[in-house]
Amino acid sequence: MEGTIAVPGGSVWFQRVGGGPGNSLLVVHGGPGLPHNYLASLQRLADEREVIFWDQLGCGNSECPSDIELWTMDRSVAEMDAVVAALGLTRFHIFGNSWGGMLAQQYVLDTSSGAISLTISNSTASMPEFSDYVAGLKSGLDPATRSAIDRHEAAGTTHAAEYQAAIRTWNETYLCRTLPWPTELDEALRNMGTEIFETMFGPSDLRVVGNIRNWDIVNRLADIAVPTLLLAGRFDECSPEHMREMHRRIAGSRFELFESSAHMPFIEEPDRFDMVLRDFLRSHDI
Repeated sequence: MEGTIAVPGGSVWFQRVGGGPGNSLLVVHGGPGLPHNYLASLQRLADEREVIFWDQLGCGNSECPSDIELWTMDRSVAEMDAVVAALGLTRFHIFGNSWGGMLAQQYVLDTSSGAISLTISNSTASMPEFSDYVAGLKSGLDPATRSAIDRHEAAGTTHAAEYQAAIRTWNETYLCRTLPWPTELDEALRNMGTEIFETMFGPSDLRVVGNIRNWDIVNRLADIAVPTLLLAGRFDECSPEHMREMHRRIAGSRFELFESSAHMPFIEEPDRFDMVLRDFLRSHDI
């Protein structure tokens, strides 16, 4: 089932897939602005529960208004709240990857939702800590790649072929190490909502200068009261040690490290990912 939902600033597309005895799983994609396509492998879970995808405003199948005032964390939380209400979700699981994990944390902290569990996949609770970690990873790139990234981001020429090649090197090291990439990941990156990403983050994950740059909820993590699963990748651009610290601050949470993954264990280690997530969701179904 597909449809559209009115949210603050426009309308968004959603899709409900599968069904079964388990509670529904709402999937929150990353970016901001990376449409849901790259998370299509979560449809594997639809044999035992409904899996719900939506493209956030500004990307994919949803409306893409040109208004930079829309691209804030607060409006994104209001959008997620509108989606949950319109879909009639009362007892449901949340899965958020990357930026989606950030949004899911803020949503759980700031709303009185009916979420019965939260999975934070390859994400962060602090953009300053994320930026510091990424700077360290960048220093380990070969000098030519590092130089191309710095020069083009400083000059605003990020559409240059040299820059795109350098970012591809970064992405194949710290985003998804499974080569060749699945079609759905390539398609999602080609259809990225660039305005929302550049407004909130910046030219890339390596230079976070947007309005989300100071976002930090580390001191609020103890207030997350729903059962929580944290998934980290050994080669992730989101620090696995930071995610382990998040786990320590969220009472009763579970932490899983994927030793062969970067940012997308659902693609890079699908069998173990499915096993871990299925087990967690089943254990918290109502």
